[in-house]
Amino acid sequence: MGKTVIWNMIHYDVQLMGGVVLHQGKIAEMYTGEGKTLVATLPIYLNALTGKGVHVVTVNEYLAKRDSEWMAPLMEFHGLTVDCIDLYKNNSYLRRKAYEADVTYGTNNEFVFDYLRDNMVNSFNKLIQKKLNYAIIDEVDSVLIDEARTPLIISGPVNYQNLDYFYRFKSIVEKILKKQLIFLNKIFNLARKLINSGKKKEGGLNLLKVYRGLPKYKPLIKFLVEKKYVKF
Repeated sequence: MGKTVIWNMIHYDVQLMGGVVLHQGKIAEMYTGEGKTLVATLPIYLNALTGKGVHVVTVNEYLAKRDSEWMAPLMEFHGLTVDCIDLYKNNSYLRRKAYEADVTYGTNNEFVFDYLRDNMVNSFNKLIQKKLNYAIIDEVDSVLIDEARTPLIISGPVNYQNLDYFYRFKSIVEKILKKQLIFLNKIFNLARKLINSGKKKEGGLNLLKVYRGLPKYKPLIKFLVEKKYVKF
C-alpha cells in the first residue's frame, strides 16, 4: 500500500531562475539553506522527460542517499523513477537497474569508477551505465577542481584468454589508421596551401583538424616549427 506524502515546498522566483541557469549547463552559486536541492529538481525533471536519464552527482554518500529519498516523492508523483547507485554493490544487477532509472543519484567517485569499469568490458551487455545524457553536479568547484587533481585509476589482471580479440581487430584498426592518414594528408596539404596564399585563418582551422585527428602527426609538427608557430 502507498503512503500519503505532504509536499509543502514551492519554488521562489529566484529559485526558478537558478533552475534555468542549471538547465543551460551553467554554474549557479547558492549558499547553504537557499534550497539547492529544491532548485535542482527543475532541470532534473525537465531533462528526465527525454527518457535518456539524468545523473545527480553529490560529494558524499550521505547526500546521495538523502537527496534521492527526499526528492523521490516529487519525481515519482510526476511519473519518474528515482534511484541511488551508492545503495548497491559494484557491478551488481541492482546497480545496473539504478542506472536505468529516470533520475540516478550518486557520488562523483562512484560514477567515475563505474565509467572506468565499463571501459574494461568487451561486450555491451556487460555495461553498467547507459549512454550519458545530462548531469547536475553539487559542489561543482570541489568535484571538478579540488578533487579532480587526484586521478581516479582502476586496474586489473590481463585476461589472456581473450587475446584473440586483439588479433581479430588488429587488421581492422590498421585499415582505419591507414585511411585516417590519407584523410589527414589531404587536409594538411590544403592547410599549407591556404596559409602560403595568405589565408591563415582558414589554413589554421584545417591545421586544428589535423591536430585533433592525430596530435603527433610529424609533418604537422615540422610545419609548425618551420613557421615558428611553436618552439621546442
